Amino acid sequence: MSTAAIAAAVKAAKDRDEEENMTKYNSDDLNGWEFKIVRSDFGRFRNYEIVQKLCKEEAMAGWEMVEKFDSSRIRFKRRVEKRSQDQHLDFDPYRTSMSSISGGAVAAIIGLVVLLAGLVTFFAVGYDFEATDPDRATILVAVVLIVILAVAIVALKKRRR
Repeated sequence: MSTAAIAAAVKAAKDRDEEENMTKYNSDDLNGWEFKIVRSDFGRFRNYEIVQKLCKEEAMAGWEMVEKFDSSRIRFKRRVEKRSQDQHLDFDPYRTSMSSISGGAVAAIIGLVVLLAGLVTFFAVGYDFEATDPDRATILVAVVLIVILAVAIVALKKRRR
């Protein structure tokens, strides 16, 4: 197991422990209530407007914000009687993720970057560079890949706002 995987597992365990122990409930607090934690990719909950928008949407399903753990996690609760109104909503009242970009969009971006990198490599290697400058193709490929990566990062950051 890699160091990064171990670190991620340790952080996930710490987060779960925090979520279980941060707010103490007695049996009266739990009776008739249901709870959920909404998670955000890229720590979007540091933005006040995004938190307000999420709370407004969740309130339509009867959810009330209990606590904000950090920029990535917010706990909500609602009375179980509110379930009867779920069929009238145009979103999933049990969603637990607020993604700034869909999985399909991520796959499309990754595919586009790989395709462009492959095309650049194909043309750079296939192009007849002079024998006196053999590193020119490598430099060209590196520069183009850096530009593609920079554009992808800027696009993702704009989507995150």
